[in-house]
Amino acid sequence: MEAFRSSMESFLTTVLQPLVDFANRYIIEIGPTVGGETVAVMVILLLGVGLYLTVRTGFIQVTRLGHGFGVTTGKYDDPDDPGDVSHFQALTTALSATVGIGNIAGVAMAIHWGGPGALFWMWVTAFLGMATKYSEVTLAQKFRITDEVGTVAGGPMYYIERGLGPKWKPVAIFFAIMLGFTAFLTGNAVQANTVSDQMFSTFGLPTPLTGAITAAVVAAVILGGIARIGRVTAILAPFMAAIYVTGALVIIALNIGGLPAAFATIVGEAFNPQAGVAGVGAGVFVVTLMWGVRRGLFSNEAGQGSAPIAHAAAKTDEPVSEGVVALLEPFIDTIVICSLTGLVIVLTGMHQQRFPTELTLGGGDITYTAMVQENRYEGVDAPDQIEIVDGRHTATGIGAAAVSWHEASVEPLYTDEGQTDLFTGTVFPARGEAVGSDGTTYSSLYGDAVENGAPLTAAAFRAGLAPLGDWGHLIVVLGVLLFGISTAISWSYYGDRCVHYLLGQRAILPYKFVFVGMHFMGAVLPLSVVWALGDVALAIVIWPNLIALVLLTPVVVEETKSYFERKPYEAMAAKRRARLSGD
Repeated sequence: MEAFRSSMESFLTTVLQPLVDFANRYIIEIGPTVGGETVAVMVILLLGVGLYLTVRTGFIQVTRLGHGFGVTTGKYDDPDDPGDVSHFQALTTALSATVGIGNIAGVAMAIHWGGPGALFWMWVTAFLGMATKYSEVTLAQKFRITDEVGTVAGGPMYYIERGLGPKWKPVAIFFAIMLGFTAFLTGNAVQANTVSDQMFSTFGLPTPLTGAITAAVVAAVILGGIARIGRVTAILAPFMAAIYVTGALVIIALNIGGLPAAFATIVGEAFNPQAGVAGVGAGVFVVTLMWGVRRGLFSNEAGQGSAPIAHAAAKTDEPVSEGVVALLEPFIDTIVICSLTGLVIVLTGMHQQRFPTELTLGGGDITYTAMVQENRYEGVDAPDQIEIVDGRHTATGIGAAAVSWHEASVEPLYTDEGQTDLFTGTVFPARGEAVGSDGTTYSSLYGDAVENGAPLTAAAFRAGLAPLGDWGHLIVVLGVLLFGISTAISWSYYGDRCVHYLLGQRAILPYKFVFVGMHFMGAVLPLSVVWALGDVALAIVIWPNLIALVLLTPVVVEETKSYFERKPYEAMAAKRRARLSGD
């Protein structure tokens, strides 16, 4: 198995890495430079469309938020309406894909790179994203179809073709291909990989065993179709969110005295960021802004076109009634759950802490940084060698490369886990080793390093719940497990509808078997390059979706105006009351 993993890693790196690098340079990262930071055109487009739709819909995320909660509760449900799942099940299916590992790791990454102020910009992004999500789901409902077996199919590929006309079908096909590709990778294989790695590091479970178990669970659910997916996510999504939110609320309650200061830090550093422990970028306004926007956009998925596929299956003949349900997603995902994660990290101060770490010189999260100006560092290419004396870098100052972990320099450096023997010698980055002054070769050194991603969130939960015992980090472990499985389940349906659009009903069952196989492969293979390639595909599908949203905005505005003038939900509520009372 290890030889297979190595050969596959070599193949992925050799074949796919150049493609990822090209896409990052010429598609994702292209944009104007402000304050030394590239502001991607993609980000400008997402925020711009969100602002445009917010204005055109009359700030729908403010004026109709309460109505969205009302529809979600089922008070306006009519079982005779066309569709496959209830409003609540459609919401939980979509939330199962959006509320996930990004809420655990994504917020931690934003704070690590951009400081606590990045959370504020995640809030702003979510606010605009609510209007975007409302619009794309309203269109998905309006232009959905019922396929040859009586199942509903909808999403951007349908409103691109049916809303903009047959001439746009090539664009719809392109969208379906790219989103289907993403479903296999980011929505499936990467989730399995994250879960298996977490189970191995925490409990020592072999990755093939974890992969087999989670693949079996995913298969049992997705082979039952959207109805079974809806039933499972209606239980799993609230359950996993309840555990995570409860843990976070307990930590906040235990640290309630520090809550005002935490909010003050978040808001204050949004506009006047301070240099953080990581040093890289922190202290620069544009960096803080961009990290908050990036993680916010990719956390709630507004504008990506994935969630409308799930919402298109909701039982309703009023497109706007599902649109107002969908605008709750960014609110729940980012403004509620991401905020709780961020507050836990800031309240416990874990983003400023360092932890005893084994620095694997040939891999892991080893990086190299250099000071570019006072209190600001940037990642640099690995130098030929770095001299260390008594655990400290001999070369310091502007431009001097330093051994770093998560792009934060580490010193002093030790040769032993107990950190008693200071290292003196030379680090050779290209060889992935260090040679001591006595000739001893080391593949790892030790030191106190910062954490990032899910481990940072786990450390914050562990510290925050320490007064109640040493188990807080297990909430994050459980969250990774449940979020990873539920995300794969929901994304299977997104890919299902893309395949149906491209190849028809006959391709659905083979697709599901391949999806399950990819889930197992994802659990046992190194997938850093595949994750990056999936992100590239997801970034590309944003373009045709946002263009369609702008061109179809008049349809959204007209549907919105008609719905709230007619108020069909009042008749729905009366009909439901009469049915429940037996009249």
